[in-house]
Amino acid sequence: MNFRTGLAVGAGGFLAARVAGRAGRRIVDRVIARYEARLERTVRRLAARAEFGGPPAKAALAGARALYEGKSPARALLSAGWTALKETLKRLFGGGRRGGLTNIVEQIDVGAPCRLVYDQWTRFEDFPSFMKKVVSVDQASEQKLNWKAKIFWSSRSWQSTIVEQVPDRHIVWRSKAAKGRVDGTVSFHELAPELTRVLLVLEYHPGGIFERTGNLWRAQGRRVRLELKHFRRHVMTRSLTAPDEVEGWRGEIHDGEVVRAP
Repeated sequence: MNFRTGLAVGAGGFLAARVAGRAGRRIVDRVIARYEARLERTVRRLAARAEFGGPPAKAALAGARALYEGKSPARALLSAGWTALKETLKRLFGGGRRGGLTNIVEQIDVGAPCRLVYDQWTRFEDFPSFMKKVVSVDQASEQKLNWKAKIFWSSRSWQSTIVEQVPDRHIVWRSKAAKGRVDGTVSFHELAPELTRVLLVLEYHPGGIFERTGNLWRAQGRRVRLELKHFRRHVMTRSLTAPDEVEGWRGEIHDGEVVRAP
């Protein structure tokens, strides 16, 4: 074969390869389109069944949607598994309905004068420094506080309004939030000049799936008990050593209005 013949054969082979490559891509594209259409039909079919099919159907729908959106099979499997768990918990703990009311009553004795204990409690923005699950507290006014706390591995935010506050005696509040709320009263009782009892009474209205699950396990009561212990530790290791630095709010609130400023 001479050079010219070899060149012609080589060019023809190259063109044939290009044509074959384009044909191959068209075949692959058709196969992909066919499977995408099949996956889309599967998603529509599962969506129609999911409402009445329970956790398995909803889990399958979540996995199929994840694949349809281009996620990897591993991530699709995770989506399906998480959905199955969440839907199962909804079935067990009430679905979209509000959870039942839980009353939480806890008390703790603190070895410090009643005034000091009360003043330290009114320093709400200090709470995140010694309470484990309180992320932040922003006191917008004498009556309004914005809270953020951890619920399992999730976080929740809510706003509380103080409706009654009498120095060294009690604080009563109501709250509102998208997922669950806590209304309650904390009162302070002098047992001796250097001994104060803190009594905390809460009405817990769980809202989200984690709250309802924890409500069944009474996890919130245990958490309140632990946080009270953190409060006592803080008073007896910090406040007692520098009582003059603990400047509490000594105003008075009735019916949600400040009637006496400090």
